[in-house]
Amino acid sequence: MAHWEKQLHSQKIFSGKIFDVVVDDVEIENGNHAKREVVYHNGGVAVLAVNDQNEIYLVKQFRYPFLQEMYEIPAGKREKDEDPKLCGIRELKEEIGMEADHFEYLGKMHSSPGCFSEIVYLFLATGLHSTGQQLDEDEFLDVYKVSLDKALEMIENDELTDAKSQLAVLKYYYLQNKGK
Repeated sequence: MAHWEKQLHSQKIFSGKIFDVVVDDVEIENGNHAKREVVYHNGGVAVLAVNDQNEIYLVKQFRYPFLQEMYEIPAGKREKDEDPKLCGIRELKEEIGMEADHFEYLGKMHSSPGCFSEIVYLFLATGLHSTGQQLDEDEFLDVYKVSLDKALEMIENDELTDAKSQLAVLKYYYLQNKGK
């Protein structure tokens, strides 16, 4: 049985620089009506950058919603209709000052499908070459290199709590150990 919902009416209640918020009236499959609040976002990319020593690059930056610094892999938001790979290449250069010989698609994630349209595309970057950071004028972060084992430990100990970063690290670990 296929589940469905039909939009009856939509009202944009907020339009911002990064996202829009709408409230929709919908008909659900049993004939009843419901409201759906949706945050529309262009999505983003996250890049697991791994050097020749199998070290992972993390950035540590202040995240206002949590009023604290957080570790993450290099990432950024996509412009409307921007190719995810090109966005990832740009973010890698901006945030950690690297270009990659190999840029491999790892998959995508829906960050919170109950209310956000955001899709984050994940990439693995290897064969890294330094180009120098090119941070945005409102971007402040520190760059760290950690072993894969340390990154896994950080996930286990709630030091690396960002979902896109956790998923990319765990997917990389899985791919490294697949078939062993």
